Amino acid sequence: MKQRVNMPISLLIWLTRWTKQLKRKFYLPVVLPILVAACTSTNHQSPMDRKIDGLMKQMTLEEKIGQLNLPGAGDITTGEATNSDIASKIKAGEVGGLFNIKTAEKIREVQKIAVEQSRLKIPLIFGMDVIHGYQTVFPIPLGLSCSWDMPLIEQSARIAAIEASADGICWTFSPMVDISRDPRWGRMAEGSGEDPYLGSEIAKAMVKGYQGDSLTKNNTIMACVKHFALYGAVEAGRDYNTTDMSHIRMYNEYFPPYKAAVDAGAGSVMTSFNEVDGIPASGNKWLMTDVLRKQWGFKGFVVTDFTAINEMTAHGMGDLQTVSALALKAGVDMDMVGEGFVKTLKKSLEEGKITQEEIDRACRLVLEAKYKLGLFDDPYRYCDTQRAKTDIFTPEHRKIARETAAQSFVLLKNEKQVLPLQKKGTIALIGPLAANRENMDGTWSVAGDFKKSVSLLDGIRNVAGDNVKVIYAKGANVVADSALEARVSIFGKPTYRDSRPPEVMIREAVNAARKADVVVAALGEAAEMSGESSSMSHIELPENQRELLKALLKTGKPVVMVLFNGRPMAIKWEQEHVPAILDVWFGGTEAGNAIADVLFGDVNPSGKLTATFPQNMGQVPIFYNHKNTGRPLPKGKWFTKFRSNYLDVSNAPLYPFGFGLSYTTFDYGKIKLSSASLTGNETLTVSVPVTNSGNREGKEVVQLYIRDMVGSVTRPVKELKGFQKIDLKAGETKTVTFHITPDDLKFYNYDLKYDWEPGDFKIMVGGNSRDVQSARINWQE
Repeated sequence: MKQRVNMPISLLIWLTRWTKQLKRKFYLPVVLPILVAACTSTNHQSPMDRKIDGLMKQMTLEEKIGQLNLPGAGDITTGEATNSDIASKIKAGEVGGLFNIKTAEKIREVQKIAVEQSRLKIPLIFGMDVIHGYQTVFPIPLGLSCSWDMPLIEQSARIAAIEASADGICWTFSPMVDISRDPRWGRMAEGSGEDPYLGSEIAKAMVKGYQGDSLTKNNTIMACVKHFALYGAVEAGRDYNTTDMSHIRMYNEYFPPYKAAVDAGAGSVMTSFNEVDGIPASGNKWLMTDVLRKQWGFKGFVVTDFTAINEMTAHGMGDLQTVSALALKAGVDMDMVGEGFVKTLKKSLEEGKITQEEIDRACRLVLEAKYKLGLFDDPYRYCDTQRAKTDIFTPEHRKIARETAAQSFVLLKNEKQVLPLQKKGTIALIGPLAANRENMDGTWSVAGDFKKSVSLLDGIRNVAGDNVKVIYAKGANVVADSALEARVSIFGKPTYRDSRPPEVMIREAVNAARKADVVVAALGEAAEMSGESSSMSHIELPENQRELLKALLKTGKPVVMVLFNGRPMAIKWEQEHVPAILDVWFGGTEAGNAIADVLFGDVNPSGKLTATFPQNMGQVPIFYNHKNTGRPLPKGKWFTKFRSNYLDVSNAPLYPFGFGLSYTTFDYGKIKLSSASLTGNETLTVSVPVTNSGNREGKEVVQLYIRDMVGSVTRPVKELKGFQKIDLKAGETKTVTFHITPDDLKFYNYDLKYDWEPGDFKIMVGGNSRDVQSARINWQE
């Protein structure tokens, strides 16, 4: 059916008169289709394109460059926005957005300057690091990932979006999806661990939680996927350091979570600080244009990390003008804080080092983001002060945060069923983190009110009831070195250093332990011992805390170690000597209550590790989906000469990926395959019965791994390809079923072609990456 062309009447009249004057009428068949096409194109433009086209025609060069500028606002005092340093720049159209300013009142004030006092009245976009919750803080992302519960993770992001948007924020610098296999890197706390498949699933859940089904709703916020790319692979685990790897590793092991987030519709992407193939990410055109836009089809805008453009000078890429031009040409659209764009792009354009088209492209993408957020329709849509009163830090949100935190904890050891504790008798609660509510929220909890968080001491008292007596003693400082403790006692998270001699503190703790039936030792890292610029070369329990633990064990009382941490730790000594270990990461606002819920058995722990724990630092990097090498160590062996192993320690991890215990036990029946021989696009059905053989209800994460036995390039010893978290009553059996297609067998080959190869495959199912049963299949094209 032909489409009707709605050509303006005036144009038809003009066209008729014009054609009558033509002596050579054969021009008409040529000219008429061109005019019709032009009119049709205009009428069929989307409302967004019409709006932005019209706006950009009015914009000066300076105003276009201004849209690419993202300065930090600081915490502007209410009523003083018009007098702030940033106000004059906003009036001049030299600011595209602001970050690190919050509350609906303050943001309304600043937005008012942009939409009422600037020439073109273009609204600002307001961003913040909403990483694991807003005022209601959820577990750190590494802890959250250990729930293996996608609806739960999505819900945490949804609540974060509701709260942040009620406080004026419309853009979050999350999710952080960097794969990391080096626990020395502090920012491992912000990510989802070592596995690309699980990381991809979590990335999708987080984007969906933040953005919902429409960014025009005032309780959704735009996601920003970071850090693109490879930031989790920095050398020596040292933040901001160099990254260098093959493209085949990039595509198969590190890129998938970024792509998953892009495929899920993330509105923006943030560059990373590291270099990729010798070029810093913020100036890397192959990364930002060829991969992100051309290969993956990303349609949103790219923002740098904090002053990342300026830092390319220290990388050795040139002066500020040079690196700013490099970033724009690479495909960067917004400059965070550095102001290299506003200071140098006009000059670079005049000198022919960049083009007007490149500036226009970046400006359009920033304006499109604002349009998609509905800011042109209503620039104050996120400034509803009533929502701030009703939607933030609600009892319902805190309840969900408590339930979520309990699902993230991982039971690492429970000898002789020390746990769960009984709600009677006397408990000695000891340790530098036992009564410290400010550290419960963990790193990157910038909007949290730490004074409202629940400490472990308060949580135990809340949950245990009147029949339990709690004796508290600090026992030790976080670390012996006062200078080190000062470096990690920042951002409103004090560690309350005790100036008494260590032996006095230990003596007090031992006396408390002797009066108790059981000892709960709250040990590990302070919140800011992980996170940005918090790399650690030593990832064992601090020696002064270990000395305290040794003294507590000598009392003969059963000891439960509650481990606070933002990374896998090398706790081999503790695993060998402490009866029970519960890893609680940093659980957020309701951490203390949630930990107590698990300690007393009101919640059965079900978390599973998403990052491998090494026996010692010398094993790092250590991860489950490694290659086999040409001289692999025989299964079950430790040292064999001329094999790939260590002289002083076995290859085995302390705790493998996917590991986690429960207060009940789960028995796996025999794996069943629909076929051992498949062809083409058939589907393999894998099923296994799982029985709760204990005496209490519990949750189990059933994990499926695949090994491609022969490939055109070497393949990992196993790869996670599916998982299901199931709930089983005592004595109950459920059959868990997975459906595998050729898509699950695909990988990037030497030519970076994404496809699968026929041959033999090993199918593995179990409760962690180590303890699996397997079966082999053959799959032909």
